[in-house]
Amino acid sequence: MDIHIRPAEVKDAKGIAIVQTETWQHAYAGQIPDEYLQALSVPEKITKWQEILSHPKGNAQTFVAEKDGQVVGFCSVGPRRDTVLPETTGELWAIYVDKNHMRGGVGSALWERGKTYLKENGYTQATLWVLMSNAKTRKWYESKGWRVEGKTLIDKKSSVELHEIRYIIDL
Repeated sequence: MDIHIRPAEVKDAKGIAIVQTETWQHAYAGQIPDEYLQALSVPEKITKWQEILSHPKGNAQTFVAEKDGQVVGFCSVGPRRDTVLPETTGELWAIYVDKNHMRGGVGSALWERGKTYLKENGYTQATLWVLMSNAKTRKWYESKGWRVEGKTLIDKKSSVELHEIRYIIDL
């Protein structure tokens, strides 16, 4: 695998935005209404990622997977958002891989780097949220040692309700 994993920089905002948008449109087809997926805007996501990468919160970190100078995946990790959990709980906020690079080890390499970062920052466990209907991704997480923790939520995105379930892993 000729992939380089490194911390994201502001210049990566466009590549991250493209991967995130196109992955949503590919991976969530049939799970989220087509109208919502087709309305996703790369320019809006570029602006969002420029802000995130310019002003990281706390010890949050985004990593990119790069091949031939192009972003083909990314993951973001940091402190847990659910403050009911112990402070030693981190979170995998996002992990996305370009559809042409899925099943080639990119996601695994990104998760390994994110996991190492969390451990280096004192976290002993991590959580993530995933669509309940996303069986393929849930199976991938479970193959990496994640287990269903059980808490659920409905994440409202404009007119769409995303039903999610929380997973947990010991680091």
